[in-house]
Amino acid sequence: MEKNVKENFEKLEERVKNGLNDSDLERISYGLKTLDKETLVSGVGGSSVVSTFAAKVLSKKNNIIAESIEPRDFKYKNINNYHNVLACSYSGNNYGVELSFLNNLKHYLLSSKENNDPNIYDLTYTCNDPEKSFISLAATLIPCSILLNYYLDGKTKEVLELFEEKKYDFDTSIPIYEIFSGYDTNTSAKYLESTITESGIGIPIVHDKYSFCHGRSTLSKNFNSICIYLNTKEELDNLLLEEFKKLYDNLIIIDVEKGLKGDYKALIDAMFLTKYIADKKTMDISGVDYHPIVKKLYKY
Repeated sequence: MEKNVKENFEKLEERVKNGLNDSDLERISYGLKTLDKETLVSGVGGSSVVSTFAAKVLSKKNNIIAESIEPRDFKYKNINNYHNVLACSYSGNNYGVELSFLNNLKHYLLSSKENNDPNIYDLTYTCNDPEKSFISLAATLIPCSILLNYYLDGKTKEVLELFEEKKYDFDTSIPIYEIFSGYDTNTSAKYLESTITESGIGIPIVHDKYSFCHGRSTLSKNFNSICIYLNTKEELDNLLLEEFKKLYDNLIIIDVEKGLKGDYKALIDAMFLTKYIADKKTMDISGVDYHPIVKKLYKY
């Protein structure tokens, strides 16, 4: 079990590099460029991290309205104002993808598995060394890397230069993690919330930084917790961090450069943060001791 997570992190950079080198990036970029009207992006688990990042890339690069939502939301949300659906799924074959495509919008699929449905625009990337892991690492980072590569006009080198292991050192005996984020850092926040929950290594709570100013500090007053702060060094960040020195005994700061490159780099930093927590707790986020209910519910 322990070997799994160690191996998956050791191979993470190489898997991303191979994904960029082996995938047909020109074809994927061409397909992404055709998303020139209002687009909904969907994904679950690790793929919800991808969908969050994809919506931001499409909004910035294609200058369109792009929104990341959960597949179930398609049953209830008014989607008549949208033109496209981009489903993000490593397998490309689950109930969430089906839900995303039960409509008359134009369908796109970003996946590692080729889809032969003529009604779906296939954006297939290559993953020749698939990881064996309960928590998606390469399966999350490869498509995010391809999306960043598209945003950077094919500057693969710039993407790979962002890969660097961030080191951490703090007490992990406290189970509650308060994560401070916003739209600019929500890719890494989404990963942290999903991974900490699904692996069972802690109890995550995500705060919008501005909303925290309106009473959410009551939680910190009543419960001891660890603060994970995604810091973009704005005025509010400086104010909150100064106050948090008094509020939290454990203050973990991830400095985030503004823009999509910074958002992507923070995702890598967040991945190594979850590795540190799991290692300190002698748990394995690749080989999770999950509840039997998972097998009954996973198809959904």
